[in-house]
Amino acid sequence: MSKLTHTDQQGKASMVDVSEKPPMYRVAEATGFIRLQPATIRLVRDNQMKKGDVLTVAEIAGIQAAKQTSALIPLCHPLLLSAIKVRASLEETGVRVVSSISCTGNTGVEMEALTAVNVALLTVYDMCKAVDKAMEMQEIRLVSKTKSAV
Repeated sequence: MSKLTHTDQQGKASMVDVSEKPPMYRVAEATGFIRLQPATIRLVRDNQMKKGDVLTVAEIAGIQAAKQTSALIPLCHPLLLSAIKVRASLEETGVRVVSSISCTGNTGVEMEALTAVNVALLTVYDMCKAVDKAMEMQEIRLVSKTKSAV
């Protein structure tokens, strides 16, 4: 049985064994969007939401989420992240979130990038839910992942 398997010899779920993979410099980028009503966009733009600065809080939430990914996703490896960048920007019809995560390690950082985007979008949702009942999160996806020798 391959060491890179998701079940052990008894068929039980287990983390993939990455111990024989060489450490590499890895980067993953993800993006997502939350559609907002025009009135909500104005409140966010003018920093008039009761819970505070929506874009900044969403960015911080995304950073925190990336650091906690292995605690949230059961079979995800804990990683020592080198850099976490989360940007939330107001667009014409909503908020776009982009994350970029990097580390040097034996496995990639895709889950961290996607988790950062999802939690940042959920934070926008939470901060705006009192005034916007029609919000919709969409277009959440991995944009790229790369690895290179250390």
